Amino acid sequence: MTERFSLEGRVACVTGASSGIGRFLATTFAQSGAAVVGVARRKTELAAWAQDASRDGARADFVEADLSDPATVETVAIEAAKPFGPPDILLNAAGINPRQHADDVTIETWRHTLDLNLSVPFFLAQKLVPAMATRSWGRVINIASLQSQRAFANGLAYGASKGGIMQLTRAMAEAWSSRGIGCNALAPGFFPTELTGPVFSDGELSAQMAGQTCIGRNGLMEDLVGPAIFLASPASDYVTGQVLCVDGGFTAK
Repeated sequence: MTERFSLEGRVACVTGASSGIGRFLATTFAQSGAAVVGVARRKTELAAWAQDASRDGARADFVEADLSDPATVETVAIEAAKPFGPPDILLNAAGINPRQHADDVTIETWRHTLDLNLSVPFFLAQKLVPAMATRSWGRVINIASLQSQRAFANGLAYGASKGGIMQLTRAMAEAWSSRGIGCNALAPGFFPTELTGPVFSDGELSAQMAGQTCIGRNGLMEDLVGPAIFLASPASDYVTGQVLCVDGGFTAK
């Protein structure tokens, strides 16, 4: 059973590894036996993550890159394979939420949000999948959202991008799973990250979000460990094209 959930011998590439869910899960993968390459634009934070994740013999390195431009993905794919070899696992965790009302969304904001949240996950996966296919095993894990299914105030561009992630995940599975590559998504509820800072800094709003769940609380980072390891490991060999909601039952109510 332990072997089914092990990442020993795997190589993972995690975008958005300098903060939030990306950083937490990049460390989780390293502690679970994978060699992990973190990708983000903030070098100081990335270096601090790599040092922290490398404790106790774990292997971690990083690639500094601004993923807001999809044209960078080819270079990122090449650089991500240098420290430990071609990645077996891709976790697309980089993202942005501009929190603008629909009346205020500009073409620039729209493009930036959809490029980083939707275009980059596809094009980076497209570059990494061929090497996974040569080994007949790989994992692409996207990060969806409550806003993949629900409309939130001031979330039009973000919601559109995360709704797209749901269908992108299914389309990836249709395209690549016959080559041994599982393509799934995690859809977190409210977790304490930079993106959700405005929610957690407002006690009343935070309590309101917790009250929307079946469990009665918002998420803790530790709640993501089991679902993420499941989707990244051989335990999920027959699971693909799925969106796993880790939201305390928020979307069940």
